[in-house]
Amino acid sequence: MADRQKTIFLRNLRLAKLRWAQELARPAVEQLKTLSKDFLFSVAAGDLLLLRTSWYVTNTGLLHLAARRRCRAIHVQPLPEFSDATNNRYAFKATVYKSSRCQGFVGHGDADPSNTSPLVHGAEMRVAETRAVNRAIRKAYGIGICSVEEVGSFVAQTAPRPDSKKPPQPTNGAGSFVGRTVRDRLCQLIRQHQLDATLVKSYATDFCGVKVLRDATREQVENFVAHLAKWAENDRNALLCQLNSYSRAERGAA
Repeated sequence: MADRQKTIFLRNLRLAKLRWAQELARPAVEQLKTLSKDFLFSVAAGDLLLLRTSWYVTNTGLLHLAARRRCRAIHVQPLPEFSDATNNRYAFKATVYKSSRCQGFVGHGDADPSNTSPLVHGAEMRVAETRAVNRAIRKAYGIGICSVEEVGSFVAQTAPRPDSKKPPQPTNGAGSFVGRTVRDRLCQLIRQHQLDATLVKSYATDFCGVKVLRDATREQVENFVAHLAKWAENDRNALLCQLNSYSRAERGAA
């Protein structure tokens, strides 16, 4: 078990250095070591995100953990008294049962246009449900870091302007990155910052931890787009160096 934990940590650290070299301070490395050891979270699988030098767990990571720990059940119910469909305001209660004898760990989640990114406007009900589930799982398994879906701010910083908003597209899992909202946002970033589309695709494949980009989930690609937008805005030269490394790697492999 110790060898597996060490292997997971080293893999996470290698990929974290690749993705977040400028934000990966020593405290973040130490926290990553703990998260890798205690929960077996995987950066490549999309379980964790590093935003502003702090780690956040994703809904994907929490569901992976619940499956590994053989979670008995997750019960979710809407809270009509705190919801208002007319104004896209929703609230949910989730209860996680770790075993058949567990009395349940409760978490609540709410969402409305004021506390969600423009990228997911129109999907507030799903966001509220996800937040409730995330909080319940975090309570059940003692996860102290917040989930990224609960805060949503990392998307808000890089989301399209209000005049360019589009309703979210339905997703069916793998390959769903072709949804127009995500795809259009990525194309916009490539044009805006004059990036090489081929190199961006290579970087996205590595970032999402897949062999071909169509195998990535919508959530993984949304995370990549947010990461790319932030890096391009803060330090385009560093981003270009990162992208050029894929060009050199391809030449070396040729």
